[in-house]
Order: sequence, then structure tokens, then C-alpha cells
Amino acid sequence: MNIALWIVQGLLAVAFLMAGGMKLSQPKEKLAEKMAWVEDFSQSKIRVIGLLEVLGAIGLILPMALSIWPVLTGLAAIGLVLTMIGAAMTHVRRGEMQMLVPNIVLGAMAAFVAVGRLFL
Repeated sequence: MNIALWIVQGLLAVAFLMAGGMKLSQPKEKLAEKMAWVEDFSQSKIRVIGLLEVLGAIGLILPMALSIWPVLTGLAAIGLVLTMIGAAMTHVRRGEMQMLVPNIVLGAMAAFVAVGRLFL
């Protein structure tokens, strides 16, 4: 189980580090070419979302890897579940139902990590 959790944590960390890094480094106009939802948010809100994703990615790996407050890994996973719930709500509001699949998959993976690291 520990190996499965580490694999999922690694996949999630890469996904959220890339997505968050893109939101932190690119202007809203460039992001809008690939992500229509950014039109509903200010540049600063998009940056906050990106920062939360990057911090979540770091939180999935470092606490467990360094054995420093390993409970933070589970809490980071919960934060990413909440982020995916917010993303799904945004896509539903905009009528972008096809975009729910990545939100559901990433959210379920993060929930798996949260349960595995906090309760098993």
C-alpha cells in the first residue's frame, strides 16, 4: 500500500507542480488560450490558485520524504481535493462538463492519498 501511495503522490505532485507553475508564470491572456475558465478570474486569483497547487505538490512529497510532520502530506492531499472540488464547480457553472473528468480523477487520487496517509 505504501508503494501505491508513493506512486500516486508522485503523479499528483508532477501534475499539480506543472499546472500550478504554469498559472504562476504565465499571464492570464496566454492561459486563456488553453484554459477558458481563467476569464472568470483576476490575474491575482489565478496566481493564488497556482500557488496553492504548487504548495500542495510540495506538501505531497516533502513531509513524508523528510519525515518532518508527515501528517502534512495527508493535509496537503485534502487541500488538493478541495481545489479539485472548486475547479469542478467552476466547470459546471461554465457548462464545461468535459472538463470534469480530470477534476474527478485528480480529486479521487488526492482523496486516496489523504485516506491512506491519515487513516491507514
